[in-house]
Amino acid sequence: MTARVHHHFATVDGRRIFYREAGDAHAPAIVLLHGFPTSSFMFRDLIPRLADRYRVIAPDHLGFGFSAAPPATEFGYTFDALTDLTEGLLDQLGVDRYAIYVQDYGAPIGWRLALRHPQAITAIVTQNGNGYDEGFVASFWTTVWNYHRDQNAQTEAGVRAALSEESIKWQYLTGVADQTLVSPDTWTHDAALVAREGNAEIQLALFRDYATNAPMYPALHEYLRGSGVPVLAVWGQGDPIFGPDGARAFGKDAHNAEIHLLDGGHFLLETAAEEVAELMRDFLHRATAA
Repeated sequence: MTARVHHHFATVDGRRIFYREAGDAHAPAIVLLHGFPTSSFMFRDLIPRLADRYRVIAPDHLGFGFSAAPPATEFGYTFDALTDLTEGLLDQLGVDRYAIYVQDYGAPIGWRLALRHPQAITAIVTQNGNGYDEGFVASFWTTVWNYHRDQNAQTEAGVRAALSEESIKWQYLTGVADQTLVSPDTWTHDAALVAREGNAEIQLALFRDYATNAPMYPALHEYLRGSGVPVLAVWGQGDPIFGPDGARAFGKDAHNAEIHLLDGGHFLLETAAEEVAELMRDFLHRATAA
């Protein structure tokens, strides 16, 4: 029987947050945290593959998807602030023990949740969710790093280019062996939402705040070593943003990290959702049993 996926809105600290939910409310929980420039839409094929065994919760971060997008002049868009809202949503839902699946922007949000509440995290699945300097592909990140060092019209233009439909399409298709497997719905959907009035300023604020994430990595590594939390790194090895060395690096600190490099790109679920789901089901079964 195909799992039913429910689509909800919640008000957290006065902000309207959209989330998808499926599975038994009493089952072990897994929280799916999406990246830039997408939303919980990226998990549409994964959620039903997990919901027979798990309570699956996938929120849209503020400024993304169907969540509210207050102007950057009204709300301070930082990864700390997005983590606060995620934490508030989970509190409302009564979720205090859960696994996390992190991808791209979802990673710094997930790492903050884990560092704030280490006992809450039962397992980590990182799918091209970076936690090490080795993961950064310099040919992509140099533009962002230049913007961090000196915010001017030229460096801003460089990062604004990432908001175009062509750039978003590039994220979906680069590193994918058979690009016909990736539906144009993906980049068209994301680009339309990013193009909403005022959203560029929201994304620029988060590009600026990304500078706070790498300095947090040593605390993440200490947490991985000290907690023994199970880690599955399942990575699209053709990712032009976070390369496979980012997956391998988890083996330095996580206890018995399980690392799988799959044929795919940054948005691996578009071409390998079934394979990722099977790896996750096996991993989470063993992790929750332990």
